Amino acid sequence: MFRHLLATLLLITSLSAAAFAQQQIFIPMDATQSNHLKAYGVIFNNLQQGNSAEWLLNYRGGSFMTNFSKELLQTCRLKNVKAEVISGARAAQIIAEVEKPDVNTAVVKLDKAPKIAVYTPKQALPWDDAVTLALTYAEVEYDQVWDPEVLNGKLSEYDWLHLHHEDFTGQYGKFWVSSRNRPWYIQQVNQMEAMARELGFNKVSNEKKAVARQIKEYVGNGGFLFAMCSGTDTFDIALAAEGVDIAPPQFDGDPMDPDAQQRLDYSKTLAFTDFSVSKDPAEYEHADIDVPVQINEVDQSLDFFTLFEFSAKWDPVPTMLTQNHVSSVRGFYGQTTAFQKDKIKESVIELGESPGRNMVKYIHGNYGRGTFTFYAGHDPEDYTHRVNDPPTDLSLHTNSPGYRLILNNILFPAAKKKKRKT
Repeated sequence: MFRHLLATLLLITSLSAAAFAQQQIFIPMDATQSNHLKAYGVIFNNLQQGNSAEWLLNYRGGSFMTNFSKELLQTCRLKNVKAEVISGARAAQIIAEVEKPDVNTAVVKLDKAPKIAVYTPKQALPWDDAVTLALTYAEVEYDQVWDPEVLNGKLSEYDWLHLHHEDFTGQYGKFWVSSRNRPWYIQQVNQMEAMARELGFNKVSNEKKAVARQIKEYVGNGGFLFAMCSGTDTFDIALAAEGVDIAPPQFDGDPMDPDAQQRLDYSKTLAFTDFSVSKDPAEYEHADIDVPVQINEVDQSLDFFTLFEFSAKWDPVPTMLTQNHVSSVRGFYGQTTAFQKDKIKESVIELGESPGRNMVKYIHGNYGRGTFTFYAGHDPEDYTHRVNDPPTDLSLHTNSPGYRLILNNILFPAAKKKKRKT
């Protein structure tokens, strides 16, 4: 009798364990989610711990599902991330719904967290960086790299690289007119000139172009590149101007090449073509890639850009990059606010634009075995962010659609791992 009772208890325990193992944690990413930004960090760190997850594209805002654990559920609760414990049967039903051929949804397996680097100087700058803010708030681990690390080949250690607000043309952000007598600008110039000399270059513009070429090689070898604001267009300008002096003497001490415009090589760029560089040191533009808009040209309450809809089953990459709980996102300015439509290469995918304004905000493309994604503007939750403005407090913007686009990019490599050269 005792043996029979013990066997029955063991069977019940075994069946309960099997049912428990089938349970899943479902993290909705639609308007019901209490903290979208922290949710990305929860999934990213879950991957880092050796677990896998499913990204349900176009299903309730791009929701996530992963194996149940008490620790993960507790983490979600501590971070105010809405999460539901669902049965294995319900999880299978959701997968079946998402995989139906007649609906624009898809399941993408996330299996390994990418190793992340942010290209940013070690010294403090008088502006913040939206990606660094997003990673820090979401509690996603990253390393900082700067020119010495890039030129010494350290990028091969990373899967994903973000370009901090940067001027790869060596013109110090074109702040010469507004800030050349300010301590922060003088210090920045001195530090960059000293670094260029230490790295064996005669001037900063040549050193920055070499860095841009090294980053391009990283992409070609399978790296994932993400950039915002001036880190987008100045990167391509620097690539096109290899061997060409496009910097006025106020920045590098010698005259521009008189044939600089004619000598640009657009075949070397990733995203942009047929652009003209600015020859005026007083102009707060590097080229005509950026859309020259004026503050108050459009009422802020009416300034939006629209995300394009892609086929989740046939175009999973752009679909991943545009996952959101809304289809229109509030606009925001930057040194590079938006991209001129006619300056974008035909091979590049437009992910989001301001309808009727010739303003493309968000683009993606392939180069070699890697990819690049460029997102114009400086801070999605600070409409006109300026030098020395305080950093955005993301605890006040936990459901930011604009910041969600940034964080889509850190999960994208987990779904599309490539064997890369080292």
